[in-house]
Amino acid sequence: MTKITAAEVNKLRQSTGAGMMDCKKALVEAEGDFDKAIDILRKKGQKVAEKRADRESSEGAAVAKLNDDNTVGVAIVVGCETDFVGKNDSFIALANDIADIAINATSKEELLAADFGGMTVAEKLVEQTGVIGEKIEINAFERLEAPYVGAYVHINKIAALVSFSSKVDNVETLAKDVAMQVASMGATTLSYKDFDPEFVASETEARIAVIEKDNEELERLGKTLKNVPQYISMSQLTPEVLAKAEEDAKAELKAEGKPEQIWDRILPGKMERFISDNTTLDQEKCLLDQTFIKDEKMNVDGYVASYGDVKVTDFKRVSLG
Repeated sequence: MTKITAAEVNKLRQSTGAGMMDCKKALVEAEGDFDKAIDILRKKGQKVAEKRADRESSEGAAVAKLNDDNTVGVAIVVGCETDFVGKNDSFIALANDIADIAINATSKEELLAADFGGMTVAEKLVEQTGVIGEKIEINAFERLEAPYVGAYVHINKIAALVSFSSKVDNVETLAKDVAMQVASMGATTLSYKDFDPEFVASETEARIAVIEKDNEELERLGKTLKNVPQYISMSQLTPEVLAKAEEDAKAELKAEGKPEQIWDRILPGKMERFISDNTTLDQEKCLLDQTFIKDEKMNVDGYVASYGDVKVTDFKRVSLG
């Protein structure tokens, strides 16, 4: 029987992350041949992966990485089955190692085919499935390239990337703040201009139906009814709609007996409220229209503008689940 030393076992552990007993068994079976022992552990991983192929990998770690000059950023989710494994330091280290490799990949497929210490990332995931005993896979891959890219990671549960049109003074702070906004508020698009008209129409109909149903119950209880909005996005507020809203506002002021000479001071506030009341979809889903989480007196677009000649060009968000 081949004698296996502790040094050989530790070397295999460091290379694969497998447990001491698994490494020792693999080395014994391989008669001390290091490469054969790795192959044995990998085959074990393949068997475990096949058995657990139908398992959910909704836990894990979300990580983001930037290249040295902040012109490329990647955000990935390495998934596993349990929160216990996902919080493990060695698993998080694995996710970060894969993210380092992902910086040079342009797609999930390219990442899986990339080298990871003499094997592909895909093979490493299979190996770790055998080591950990849970399904391990890449659940999300996002990449941004721009004059400047920022990132933010929230306790390895959510990772966000934001790209900017230029690198301005204090762009590091700007990038972190906006990436934090993306992570926290879950925007799905940059601007209302990106909305599909059919989506807006469908969303309007659905929201009105919910409010009308709520109003039926409120009316039954004798309570104040909710306002039923006609619009939910700036994309619906055409010049004609805004002109009509201004006419209605003037009519209200006249009915209230307000002197016409002070209307110009009151109208801007009324129009601002009209727009705010009728752009709830934008405020929820459009990054630039959301209230800035660090200063509710401005939206994200206004915060970005405070840094000078710079624009947000894109953003990405990945999360567990």
